[in-house]
Amino acid sequence: MTALPPPRPGRNEPCRCGSGKKYKHCCLAKDDKAAAARRAKAAKAAAEAPPPAADAEAATAAAKPAPPPKHQTHQPWKGGSTRGFIPRPRTPRKVGGS
Repeated sequence: MTALPPPRPGRNEPCRCGSGKKYKHCCLAKDDKAAAARRAKAAKAAAEAPPPAADAEAATAAAKPAPPPKHQTHQPWKGGSTRGFIPRPRTPRKVGGS
């Protein structure tokens, strides 16, 4: 069983190293650099891993059932393309003028 690391403190909380400084002025940059190195290592490992077989992808795609048909509401007052909104007229509200 692996132990989880302690949660990262907030930026303005005291640093967990015991220096008495705020975390953002003490260990934030060091922790960010270590996290970036871990992400780069994981990305490199993922890039070097062999890609999954194309046959396996085709088999899983063929095994997926088609989604059920969309429910029809039969509401004639709702227009199809307006998404339930009444289109606004193109003429300005005030015509003529003073």
